[in-house]
Amino acid sequence: MGGCLSSAGSGSDEIMEQKKKSQAIDRVLEEDMKRLKKECKILLLGSGESGKSTIVKQMKIIHQNGYSVEELSMYRLTVYKNLLDCAKSLVWAMHQFEIQPSSAKVRDFMDYLLDYNIDPDPNVALELKVGDAITYLWNDPSIPAVLERQNDFFEEAKRITMPDYIPNEADVLRARTKTTGIYETRFTMGQLSIQYVTPTQYLYMYTDFDSMFDVGGQRSERKKWIHCFENVTSIIFCVALSEYDQVLLEESNQNRMMESLVLFDSVVNSRWFMRTSIVLFLNKVDLFRQKLGRSPLNKYFPDYSGGNDVNRAAKYLLWRFNQVNRAHLNLYPHLTQATDTSNIRLVFAAVKETILQNALKDSGIL
Repeated sequence: MGGCLSSAGSGSDEIMEQKKKSQAIDRVLEEDMKRLKKECKILLLGSGESGKSTIVKQMKIIHQNGYSVEELSMYRLTVYKNLLDCAKSLVWAMHQFEIQPSSAKVRDFMDYLLDYNIDPDPNVALELKVGDAITYLWNDPSIPAVLERQNDFFEEAKRITMPDYIPNEADVLRARTKTTGIYETRFTMGQLSIQYVTPTQYLYMYTDFDSMFDVGGQRSERKKWIHCFENVTSIIFCVALSEYDQVLLEESNQNRMMESLVLFDSVVNSRWFMRTSIVLFLNKVDLFRQKLGRSPLNKYFPDYSGGNDVNRAAKYLLWRFNQVNRAHLNLYPHLTQATDTSNIRLVFAAVKETILQNALKDSGIL
């Protein structure tokens, strides 16, 4: 009988042990489910040249200890090309509008710049004469009649043409290349770890792990976006405020701001994003402010009546974007200057809190 009791007790202990293991497994599964629910997949979208790639560069500067010397050096050829392309465009514009330089020396420099070709080897510096030519051209009294706004690389032409030139972070932020394909960089933002990737750059953001992907803006790239759209909880949509009076590269009769509104409409009212919050970056506010005085907003949007006041103009354009938000998604707007690290640092601190709050709500924790 004692043996029977001993056997029953042993069986009971075994059942209790199995129950404990089962409960432990359930707890692990529950934690895994909570972690999965906290995942917040975010797309960084916007039309071409709206500042998406610059935003990603800022994330690296702010949250990944910036760029190493080796990484900075990789931008040397891009800066060279940007500098020469802008200089040649300026010379061609002077020819087109029959604007004469103030001296024969500047005219000779103009011819020199048009004939100059960059060596494809990034280790080969520009000729010092390039810096002299651009500096003379930039300071010529005829230039204000041609150039709408200051070109930062022109101001730095002599530094850029030094033999030992290595781009600084300000150069990297202003360097422009067309965004296609997939690039990747990882960084942390508070509790978040972010991974920025390209072929179709979009951004995954998790409570404890983030991937940031910036989607190429030119029309030819958009057909690649679709596989990124599943399970998106937040979108960062970039708009270049300063492009209200410009046209598309691909379609010269289409206003860029109207194109951004059309793209925003297709995104915000898409079946893919029915539960998605939208962070709207009204970007390039510095250029927007410079333009308003000489290029009135109401010339392109006749129902605007706020004059040259930058805040009224920005609020009007925000209203236009709100008007197409027929799905009534939560919209979190921010005025941004993507090349200003201090501005983006403050904006992303607010964005991070918004994203975290939305992720917690989606997970049922809040």
